[in-house]
Amino acid sequence: MTKLSRQERIQKIRSLPTLVEAAVRDLSDDQLNTPYRSGGWTIRQVVHHLADSHLNAFVRMKLILTENRPTLKPYDQDAWAKLPDTTQTPITSSLSILRGLHDRWTSLLEAVREADWSRSAMHPEIGEVTLEQLLDTYAHHGENHVGQITGLRTQKGW
Repeated sequence: MTKLSRQERIQKIRSLPTLVEAAVRDLSDDQLNTPYRSGGWTIRQVVHHLADSHLNAFVRMKLILTENRPTLKPYDQDAWAKLPDTTQTPITSSLSILRGLHDRWTSLLEAVREADWSRSAMHPEIGEVTLEQLLDTYAHHGENHVGQITGLRTQKGW
């Protein structure tokens, strides 16, 4: 796999809300409550997870840019996915969060100075991570989840 340029990875973050909106367009509540695989999250949970995860990523990046080697707080994404706001809430709120968040996030990323891409933080579960590594992770994270949704739609003929 060819490594994407920094600008291409930022573009992936910019375009994610549109991809998610297209992936869930016209799905019924029953369809949104369908797991993308046996034992996996429902489409509804995936959409809310994207908002939760990307909010955390945005905050983590801001901490890296404003503090000296901060410690990043992990969270239990599976436990978050079981909370009522994730299992029962309409996805419109998370789609709105993604739209606004990704607008702010790309503005931040486009303004990062070259020297700041190597700034780092400590993550208790994975060790030291740089801003550049987080960009790489989240440029692909949303795409992977959109693929789960579109894969299920194809499989089910939705």
